[in-house]
Amino acid sequence: MRGSGAGFERTYGYAWSGDPSTLSVARFLCSSDLLFFCSSVPLFFCFIFFPLLLQTLAEDAYLRSDYLLTPDNLAMYRILFSILFAGLLFQTGYPPAIAQDLKPFTPDEMLEVENINITGITDDGRFAAVSASTQRDRLGVDHFRFADPTYLQQRTSRLYVLDTENGEQHEVTDRPEVIQNTAWSPDNRTLAIVMMDGQQVTLHLYDAGRQRLRELRPRTGLEIASNTGLDWTPDGSGLILSLRADGWRAKADSMYTAINDGPIVIQDSNNDFLAWDRVWNQNSTSLLTFLDIDSREVTELTDEGMFDSLNIAEDGSFAAITQEFPLRTDYTRSDDATEYLMYTVSLNNPAQRDTLVSRTTDSPDAEWDPAGTRWAWSDEGKVFIRHIADTAGIEITADRYEFVEEEDTTSLEFRFDRWSQSGESVLLRSDKGYHLAGTDTAETDMELIYRFPEDEDSEPRRNLMHWSENEGHLYFTTSARDEWQRGMVRYNIDTQEMETLLVDDQLYSDWNFAEDADLLVFERAEGNHPTEVFASSYDLSDLRRLTAFSDWLDEYAIPETELIQYMDVDADTLYGVLYYPANYEEGEKYPLIAYIYENFFDNNFNALANVLANRGYFVLRPSVDLEQGYPGEGWVKGVTTAINKLMERGLVDGTKLGVEGISYGGYGANLLITQTDRFAAAINNSGKVNMISFLGDSPKIGTRNYSAAEVGQDRIGQTFWEAPDKYVAHSAVFFADRITTPLLILSGEGDWNVPADNQREMYYALRRLDKPVKWINYMNAGHGAGLAGTEEDFYHQWETVFEWYEEHFETDEQTN
Repeated sequence: MRGSGAGFERTYGYAWSGDPSTLSVARFLCSSDLLFFCSSVPLFFCFIFFPLLLQTLAEDAYLRSDYLLTPDNLAMYRILFSILFAGLLFQTGYPPAIAQDLKPFTPDEMLEVENINITGITDDGRFAAVSASTQRDRLGVDHFRFADPTYLQQRTSRLYVLDTENGEQHEVTDRPEVIQNTAWSPDNRTLAIVMMDGQQVTLHLYDAGRQRLRELRPRTGLEIASNTGLDWTPDGSGLILSLRADGWRAKADSMYTAINDGPIVIQDSNNDFLAWDRVWNQNSTSLLTFLDIDSREVTELTDEGMFDSLNIAEDGSFAAITQEFPLRTDYTRSDDATEYLMYTVSLNNPAQRDTLVSRTTDSPDAEWDPAGTRWAWSDEGKVFIRHIADTAGIEITADRYEFVEEEDTTSLEFRFDRWSQSGESVLLRSDKGYHLAGTDTAETDMELIYRFPEDEDSEPRRNLMHWSENEGHLYFTTSARDEWQRGMVRYNIDTQEMETLLVDDQLYSDWNFAEDADLLVFERAEGNHPTEVFASSYDLSDLRRLTAFSDWLDEYAIPETELIQYMDVDADTLYGVLYYPANYEEGEKYPLIAYIYENFFDNNFNALANVLANRGYFVLRPSVDLEQGYPGEGWVKGVTTAINKLMERGLVDGTKLGVEGISYGGYGANLLITQTDRFAAAINNSGKVNMISFLGDSPKIGTRNYSAAEVGQDRIGQTFWEAPDKYVAHSAVFFADRITTPLLILSGEGDWNVPADNQREMYYALRRLDKPVKWINYMNAGHGAGLAGTEEDFYHQWETVFEWYEEHFETDEQTN
């Protein structure tokens, strides 16, 4: 339903009063709202509703003597009105669901839509920090400086502090800024902010009560690291920050320039690291320091190094630190390419250090208790807890290995999930469900408190978010698997009963539970609308909307969406999201553009789909089943059958089909048109076309392309030398001779992810084969081509896309 907000829901042509059982309608029949209502409700409802409406108005008029109606002739008026209204409906047909006077959603609006992010809430729930950024904020980045440790990308956003008690919203800065990090103080009143001033990292403090921002300059000659964390001490007297060591900038600049600019670049396998890995390691090095808020004095806690995690004890006496020591470039995402060291440092006397875990390739993966004196970890299906004063951990899962099934001798494997807020219990997870265990001794009791459904596919997806302070309830997000029913449920551990708190067709995300109050802050959105920030008590009985960043979109045609279900060629049930044309009229057939990637289910706001739907196209985001070793078959098996389903329903003009994708989706689109000629037009935006040459591409991100193919997203599952045929089979360029679909290739010269050179191979291949192809390379853009370039690039790409589809849909129609 369009236009829902805080405390009310606005619907087409009528408004619910405080009592939902009554309908308040005033001065309705003689306004344009009548025609709008006629175009927005089911036909059968009109015949029921309008006679009742007339009766309500007539009785009201009779009492006020405004109209010449009496109870005696009311029945006649009802009959006449029904006849006249039926004639109106049958004359005009069934109009589109979107009002005709709404403005089209275009690339202009795409640039202005705010994407929000809750960066943190206070422990008492009073204040929430929220950042908001637009597509425009992403434009103008110097992509050629990617991986330069001394360059800070200028992607700006606006930072707000929301008061959850009175609903007030305060903008922290007077203009958009590059915000790196935020953290609330323990007293719930001060927000620490790391932001950029040009290429300089700065620290600011915002007083939420006074709405005042001030810069805090540490008394040191060292610069703040751009990737610094923000950790308050429990008493709020200071922050632990990462600073760059003396001489760091000169060394980082020298390393980057040597590999990026030369003039002679030498790489040698005798070095344990690829050259760009060495640059990244330099970017990750810093000093951990303590900054006193009042005096601004800085105390160094560590030497220069790379740090994985930090945890400050509840009493503020020490910090537990995990430090990383990379050994070599890692090609396989293995566990033995880095060593880890865990130790404590006294915050009062940094020279006092105690080693907790000596250097080892086994990552500690420490989960600290609320006091910060014990940590838990999982190892090969077992869970251990250790106190900082002990020399070894205690396995709390010992002798707890129940059989998964009666005839299955496989031991039940456990994984640590979380500590209780008291620190007296822990929650573990296994294939059976969630287990509650004590932490006192190895003989602690363990109880299966929540059992997973035997047939999980028939139950909603549930994700554990929160364990209540009294340890009596578990809070889960929930989402149905076959319809848009989403929200939150609460599980009572004692009664083992699940309670629905809020489940509807809205979208929910980014749940933030206040630690010391019955309050949570989260994001909520109608389908295909940007999210807004809401607050409520834990039981979601008093939702309060805190922001209205996107209310201006009520004036624009935001397409309706539908969850579609279909079967792929292998008879697997899949789902997709269908965005209707903004000018949709029932009974008409429309062109369709398949916007592909991997899997889609939720009808999130998608600016690209909305722009295309406002051009009169269906936009389909279909899911595909990408099988390990043979992922390239998934798109032709799933995308085409999804389209077939829509054609069977009479929605889609099968002669006007388009397909496009960005990055992995562009790769899939290019591969798909080597397997079918059904599409009249295709677009590959920043997607690779040659898996083999791609192995040596993207040098600034090291071994990503090898690991993506062997153990990652590309799903080949083997090295090129083990299965060269699979790499060929998943490279569209080797089958360019089979392509008949006109292809538009979009790339960015500064794309460090999928370099434009890889796409260039497809352009030259299709030119050689005399196939229809156009390649546009935006010289100042990055991954996403014109969408990640300048404003001029952005608009040029959209105009090119519009013209591409219009030209080839028209051409294909004439041909057919």
